[in-house]
Amino acid sequence: MRILVVDDEQEMRKRLCQTLRQENYMVETAQNGDEALDKITDDSFDLIILDIMMPERDGLSVLREIREEGINTPVLMLTALGDIDDRIKGLNQGADDYLGKPFSMSELLARIRAILRRGKERNPVLVCGPVSLNTVNRCVFLDGAPVTLTVKEFAILEFLLYNKGRVISRFSLAEHVWGDNFDPFTMSNFIDVHMKNLRQKIKKEGGDSVIRTVRGAGYIIDEPR
Repeated sequence: MRILVVDDEQEMRKRLCQTLRQENYMVETAQNGDEALDKITDDSFDLIILDIMMPERDGLSVLREIREEGINTPVLMLTALGDIDDRIKGLNQGADDYLGKPFSMSELLARIRAILRRGKERNPVLVCGPVSLNTVNRCVFLDGAPVTLTVKEFAILEFLLYNKGRVISRFSLAEHVWGDNFDPFTMSNFIDVHMKNLRQKIKKEGGDSVIRTVRGAGYIIDEPR
């Protein structure tokens, strides 16, 4: 599951990212409304956590714009504690839920699980050739046979499947899987090692891998040629 966290407070973004990644969610961040709109229109997410009080373009204007564009991604609004007017405006403009600051991370996770449960009508299974990945129960199959992946291998495969048919750069892949803990100077070979192991696990005997390397650009997952 992919979540976009939008908040202008750096410390809050870091706390949210750490908590969500510990729960095996894939997390991207935006520090203002304009950056959030760029990411929302360019990519797909399962949930957006959106702070209302941001300078220049606030969360309500971001919410209004994405709903006008027909983007129905669930949105959890973060509001100042007791600010009833903003909560009402957010719900009227298409927010799925709200949470007042300060809040406990356990409550946040409970709200997220509830929102994602309500959105289960979306197909949770991502498929490419003989490979299928269930984003809900986190199971992976190769031609119907279960495949055991490490946490990092699963995260790599899930991110590539969400972006099926698109070239993903090494930097984008590292940013999504390792987050702020990734050091490109000391950990660059981590991607190669995990990718090699993942390819071996999801490749049919005698067949081509669904993951291809695009020289100088990154990786792409697509139907086998």
